[in-house]
Amino acid sequence: MRKSNTLLLLIAFMLFPLASLKAQDISIQLGKDEVGLNELFTITVTLQNGSIKSYSDFPEIDGFAKRGTSSSSKTNIVNGQITSSQSIIQRYLPLEEGSFTLNSFTMELNGTSISSNGKTIKITPPVERRRNSRRNRFDPFDDLFGRNEPRKAPEFVDVKEDAFLALTTDKDEVYVGEGFTTTFAFYVADANRAPLQFHEAGKQLSTILKDLKPENCWEENFNIENIYGERVTIGGKNYTRYKIYQAAFYPLNLEPVVFPSVPFEMIKYRVAKSPSFFGRDREEDFKTFNTREKTVKVKALPPHPLKDAVAVGDFELDEKIDKTTVETGESFEYTFNIYGEGNIAGIPDLNIPSTKTIDIYPPNVSQDINRGSGRVTGSKQYSYFGIPNEPGDYNLKDYFGWVFFNPEKEVYDTLKSTVKLKVTGESKKNVSISSSDLGSFYDNIDVASNELKSLNEDKTAQIIANLLIIAMLAGAGYLFFKK
Repeated sequence: MRKSNTLLLLIAFMLFPLASLKAQDISIQLGKDEVGLNELFTITVTLQNGSIKSYSDFPEIDGFAKRGTSSSSKTNIVNGQITSSQSIIQRYLPLEEGSFTLNSFTMELNGTSISSNGKTIKITPPVERRRNSRRNRFDPFDDLFGRNEPRKAPEFVDVKEDAFLALTTDKDEVYVGEGFTTTFAFYVADANRAPLQFHEAGKQLSTILKDLKPENCWEENFNIENIYGERVTIGGKNYTRYKIYQAAFYPLNLEPVVFPSVPFEMIKYRVAKSPSFFGRDREEDFKTFNTREKTVKVKALPPHPLKDAVAVGDFELDEKIDKTTVETGESFEYTFNIYGEGNIAGIPDLNIPSTKTIDIYPPNVSQDINRGSGRVTGSKQYSYFGIPNEPGDYNLKDYFGWVFFNPEKEVYDTLKSTVKLKVTGESKKNVSISSSDLGSFYDNIDVASNELKSLNEDKTAQIIANLLIIAMLAGAGYLFFKK
């Protein structure tokens, strides 16, 4: 009996996560069909028995302006069973009277999609606030809660925020082609007491980047999709940093990289001076923060014959060959893989010297780029096929080498092959007619006419010409003897 109970408990514990997961329902609630000009329309997304970790943007509505979001949570205990819900509420302010359509839309909450059919919303003139009729009746609790006292409009005050917006770079000076990481973020101190909230961050960022991205740089965007807070310490003070945009830039010329001052709007709440139990404790307002202008200096690479054609970064070589002994006329496959940190997309191709001893064909190229932790790393791989024509021992470093500049060591370095190839068999030099000397017959091919002519030529024209010449001679002789 005890074993049966234990088994039932194990099954219950195994099924509990499934039941909890199933109970996490998501719903969308739309506000009233009619709202006054002095009221707000809302869209509420609610998650049952779960925590909201991420959600997509709320839709735009013609005739309304977004006025920030708020969140709420609720927990109920009924007959010992605990249920909870968490909601995100988007508020919309009417702009003019009339009927407007909220089109059907789809949102994502914690990676799950949910749709709404939308509705038609009528905006009416301002609605007069009505007092509850029970106010005219005596209630012994009115004096306790101060409800018999005349209501006063709450007074809200602006609390000084301990937060700032900044654009930072991990380097103040770089070489041409050397990468540096740029971070656009909002910082909130642990001691901050002013309520702040993001407001249409994606829409603002798309406008900001038009001014922020430098034209003289190659960009590798880290593609921040969700804004999360991370703890940082600046000057001994603790902050929460919210990264909005991050990218690595690689200067293409010697012009300084200039990031102008850009604005970013946040929702900042004004708090009630004398908060009451039933009244609002804060009022929504907006504040614009600005970054400081930032300049990164760019310096030229040291003198070198290839300084205008080399990559800049920290790279290493990984090479492979399918066989180190082949016969003449037999193919081999060789892979030259460059990997490390730098502008992987901008790595120039290898310059293979021409030779008659080995036929080396153009490579297949593939690249892999990783962006994360403020760095751009990856690899660029070249796969070659070669066919040797002459027997002998070959050092592939004579054919495969790649020069780059290391900005940390401030030196040029070369990645060279260490593979040695042994070729056996007979020479293939005279197997076929040389393509470089085909004789005088072939030398005249390009200048010879390609017009088709018959082997049986028509000599009529030549006969007529001869007859005319004879007639002219006869006429001249006749005139001579007559004189």
